Amino acid sequence: MRLPLVTVLGECVADAFTAPAPVPGELSLRVLPGGGPANTAVALARLGTPARFLARLSDDVFGRLFRGHLEASGVDLTAAIHAPEPSTLAVAELDAQGRAAYSFHAQGTADWQWTADELAAVDLTSTACVHSGSLALVREPGGTVVEDFLARASATATISIDPNVRPLLVAPEVYRERLPRWCAIADILRLSEDDLELLLPEYTIERACDTWHAAGVPLVVITRGERGAVASLNGVRTAIPTPSTAVVDTVGAGDSFTAGFLHHLGAKGRLGGRLTDLRVDDVFDACAFAARVAALTCGVVGPNPPWASQLPQPSPVAGHLAG
Repeated sequence: MRLPLVTVLGECVADAFTAPAPVPGELSLRVLPGGGPANTAVALARLGTPARFLARLSDDVFGRLFRGHLEASGVDLTAAIHAPEPSTLAVAELDAQGRAAYSFHAQGTADWQWTADELAAVDLTSTACVHSGSLALVREPGGTVVEDFLARASATATISIDPNVRPLLVAPEVYRERLPRWCAIADILRLSEDDLELLLPEYTIERACDTWHAAGVPLVVITRGERGAVASLNGVRTAIPTPSTAVVDTVGAGDSFTAGFLHHLGAKGRLGGRLTDLRVDDVFDACAFAARVAALTCGVVGPNPPWASQLPQPSPVAGHLAG
């Protein structure tokens, strides 16, 4: 059975990780393809979901690396733009727990230059779900164009948004100002606990979910690292544990979670339209599957999500929180 098409819109970034230098006084970098939306598209394709990536990919050395990586994972790049601008570079330094701190080189790069004409040419006829978010949804001049595209896509497709807040490049106030509009467009809002702290400091998870439900989004999923995830479907909450795993680093784990979640919903016939028939048990099962995908991503270096053949089969038993 062919699974429904998921179209992912956003950036692909060169993730450069610091490494021990072979010569004193030099800095050695290991460069891997990254960027939240690109990671999500790769993870979806590796799981077996048809994934089309709408991106503006440079023809520079990084852009060629991106294309090779995406195509090798099975991502459809037929609608990707050959962009004249350079690629975005993010330099990541990992702490002792494998968490990355980034510095960005992103001024005038390809990912943020979307035009209305470029996205107007995209055919959404076969798309069951559009996923977007991260920097491409907030950096101008393209951010507003991407937002308008999502509003158009919402007429026929399920809309999934991951804010993926990057305060070094875009102030959290920009996300806060736009988030009510995203909630009015989206069916699924997936974010991390760190994002929550930046967007709504002092809010509990329950209060934040209710705030976003009131703005229009029916399903909110908040990932909490080793403490699992909490999902809220129109105010009915469920908690999902994290599988035990030896963490190498957490780069790309949230993106893999999103991909696993959308893949599971698609496999169960739940994508397409407004999710009106979705039940909290469906949400729990999709989150449990997504947590397994994210755990495997944490067990390897960089944003390198698993293939379907690498997934363990057992799932945890559902359990719900009142709320």
